[in-house]
Amino acid sequence: MRLSTKSRYGVRALFDIAYHSVGLPTQIKDISRRQQISPRYLEQIFQKLKKAKILGSKRGPNGGYYLLKEPREISLGDVVRATEGPFELVFCVGESPRKKCPRKDECVASDMWMDISSRIEDFFNSISINDLCDRAREAGVQREYDHPYTYHI
Repeated sequence: MRLSTKSRYGVRALFDIAYHSVGLPTQIKDISRRQQISPRYLEQIFQKLKKAKILGSKRGPNGGYYLLKEPREISLGDVVRATEGPFELVFCVGESPRKKCPRKDECVASDMWMDISSRIEDFFNSISINDLCDRAREAGVQREYDHPYTYHI
């Protein structure tokens, strides 16, 4: 199983918002700069995350993207499902198989594939965006605050 860049970049972008924005909307140009991801590609990923009700957006000069849930309530599994679809290692098993397998009824491996997919999904569900923020703090990752209200005299 290999995750696409949509999932990997989606996780990085949500981490970035949770870690750097301090609850304020974050502009895509800032996420793009910090994470070194194309703004156009982030927009595509963010559409999927918005559709999954993980991410919200606000227009205007102080606008940007923000999390619709607390970082501890967003799992990596949520991000992967939003960007990739259901956790299915093989095409013939799952809640809605994409293709009907002619050997489905006599296949001894189908239960095993479903079990493995379920275990992988459980693992992804056990890690939250907040867990990534904790790891970043422990690793000493510098936080960058994008306060729109910074004044200098």
